[in-house]
Amino acid sequence: MKDGFIKVAAVTPAMRLTDCFYNVARITEAAQTAAADGVQLLVTPELSVTGYSCGDLFFQKRLQDCALDALQQLVKDTAELPVLLVVGLPLRHLGKLYNCAAVLYKGEILGVVPKTNLPNYDEFGELRWFQPAPKDLSSIQLCGDAVPFGAGMLFRCDELPDFTFGVEICEDLWVPVSPAVEMCRNGAAIVVNQCASHDAAGHPRSIRKLVEAQSRSCHCGYVLCNAGVNESSTDVVYSGHNLIAEDGALLAESLPFADPAYVLTEIDVERLMTDRRKLNSYPAGEEAFTVYFSMEPAETALTRPIPQDPFLPDEATRDEDCAHIFALQSQGLARRLGHINAATAVIGVSGGLDSTLALLVAAQSMKLLGKGPEGVVAVTMPCFGTSSRTRNNAQILCDELGLSLKCVEIGCAVNQHFQDIGHDPENHNVAFENAQARERTQVLMDLSNDLGGIVVGTGDFSELALGWATYNGDHMSMYGVNAGIPKTQVRQITDWYARTCGNEKLGAVLWDILDTPVSPELLPAKTDSIAQKTEDLVGPYALHDFFLYYLLRYGFTPKKIYRLACTAFRGEFDEETVKHWLKTCFRRFFTQQYKRSCLPDGPMVGPLSLSPRGAWKMPSDAFRAPWQEELDNL
Repeated sequence: MKDGFIKVAAVTPAMRLTDCFYNVARITEAAQTAAADGVQLLVTPELSVTGYSCGDLFFQKRLQDCALDALQQLVKDTAELPVLLVVGLPLRHLGKLYNCAAVLYKGEILGVVPKTNLPNYDEFGELRWFQPAPKDLSSIQLCGDAVPFGAGMLFRCDELPDFTFGVEICEDLWVPVSPAVEMCRNGAAIVVNQCASHDAAGHPRSIRKLVEAQSRSCHCGYVLCNAGVNESSTDVVYSGHNLIAEDGALLAESLPFADPAYVLTEIDVERLMTDRRKLNSYPAGEEAFTVYFSMEPAETALTRPIPQDPFLPDEATRDEDCAHIFALQSQGLARRLGHINAATAVIGVSGGLDSTLALLVAAQSMKLLGKGPEGVVAVTMPCFGTSSRTRNNAQILCDELGLSLKCVEIGCAVNQHFQDIGHDPENHNVAFENAQARERTQVLMDLSNDLGGIVVGTGDFSELALGWATYNGDHMSMYGVNAGIPKTQVRQITDWYARTCGNEKLGAVLWDILDTPVSPELLPAKTDSIAQKTEDLVGPYALHDFFLYYLLRYGFTPKKIYRLACTAFRGEFDEETVKHWLKTCFRRFFTQQYKRSCLPDGPMVGPLSLSPRGAWKMPSDAFRAPWQEELDNL
């Protein structure tokens, strides 16, 4: 529950049709198991007290009474368990019979939700037995208490208001506008669905897509619990296919006919509600009838997958995503070049990772414009720290792309500059380094003027976020094709290109570039090797990209980001290392905003951008004190 994580579960217990006390005994056992697992919200199938496929036996008063008595026993038997329990049973109310979900917690029935949409298929028409939920909320007498009765009510935690959930029942999910839509608009972060949907060929795939889509469109967590094999198989078969999704992503699933059909994970209600508050497209709701409950905050052990790469977490679709991002970059640059009728795209090529991807993009953009490789002017500008490895890779890269590589030695120009400003060239301070970066940018800018072109920027999202860029040096260009791509993703796209380009020599040089340590190569090396390694100075980009994603995408606190990172990178980075670089990330992010306030144009190709023209609005003089206080207490 702390950090917004709610452990939820769906279980399809063993069941005997119409044997209500047997069924609630199995539900109690499942609730005890769930409590031991730290579950805070447990969902059982539709009509789980009686079974769903009782048919005309639902009309039998004896079965109705037995279900009520069994419910009372269940309330008593689970009174000491700190688990919200959703069970299903038929209930009489004002002369009619309803298919209901009852929400139980610590010896109390919090509320009863009747099913709104009843299927009327020829063989399985529920309208034969039950009435749709009444429009108005009322109360029902259960176990000696007046209990709220009606559809659309919400259940909210006093200690964590973001933990608000609503209940719908089976067919409610299949209608064009389900009750979940209104419940989520009114504040539900989680929707639970008690279901009894019979299985058939292709049905698991269909229901999986439906649950994922519902959780995405409503920006909610969705828990669906299905009836299992103990239902009647007279005409159909039930498989206990249970699913839990969050904002379009399937978090957990018990496959059809699994034994046990028990699935649990954590839903991040803080993440969901933060996202909703940022989305103007997410409509405001109205005040709904809400039942409050108190639940002591506790540390929720995380079992849900925490991917190390949140920007592209799905390995199965990663190549497809990389191809799409590369197309977005190329089309964006082609549009800019075409609009201003630029003759050339001038790009500094270092033999490093970022400039390599930018060069690949520039070459593809020329193809899109129907121009030859001569439209790309690649320039290498070796200086004090340039290694033969990067210099040679730049040459091979251009050769394999059919591009000419212009070499401009800048050492003399930089030394003249040192003489002009009175800087001792033996003093390898920040002026020594940045003078080289600014000289390179001057060369590129002047060449672009000479050749009727524009300078293509190579800096990536991670460098911009951390301020690892020389102001008015590599920080500046006419169009930054990598501005929306974090360093880890630059690697992925380059690797994808190497594997799919169909050119063995090009692939080989790209893999060697991928194996080369990331470096600005601004300090002289005693041997012909790279003297500076960026990740030794600013930290591992794998960690920084992880931190930045959750900081900028969801506004998570340092404490929560730290917890997620320690979980995701367990075994790779110890907690002290994670803490150290997290502090570095926040320090650099806050102090370097001024560099981002004047960024050149560049395409947003993923969920985040640091463009000052709308994607990221931040004052350059904001203090990090509130965040630093929490960082200091980690």
